[in-house]
Amino acid sequence: MFLEADAFRSIVASTPLVSIDLIVQNQSDEILLGQRLNRPAQGCWFVPGGRIYKNENLDAAFRRLTETELGQTFCRESATLLGIFEHFYSDSVFGDTPDTHYVVVAYALKLPSGSELQPPAIQHDLYRWWSRPDMLASDEVHVHTKAYLYSLIH
Repeated sequence: MFLEADAFRSIVASTPLVSIDLIVQNQSDEILLGQRLNRPAQGCWFVPGGRIYKNENLDAAFRRLTETELGQTFCRESATLLGIFEHFYSDSVFGDTPDTHYVVVAYALKLPSGSELQPPAIQHDLYRWWSRPDMLASDEVHVHTKAYLYSLIH
């Protein structure tokens, strides 16, 4: 369910948002990151993902988010659950206030051999495949994105 701005602002100010993040790996073990267009984390390199809508089950949310964020639909059973994470931001899509709290269900998705993505520029304007060492070394990669790497190792 898509929400009008006033209703969504009230929700962001009052409760955590539940979302899915996609840690997409290619055959070279690189991870897809996009440079975020919107707050929070605007301008940072971040994994694709988005919030789960009310009355949308996880399978439907996963299919919708892979389609809108990656340009190709994947099923949740093709991914591996990395875990549940919390993201806290001092800003939101609305500006400096209200702040934002996400409860994130993170999935690792290994692309099948020969698979090529055409991610749309909706939440991110640039996309790039990153090696793990480059991600960890870059100040432009958001700390929440870097946290996923530790879950991939263990």
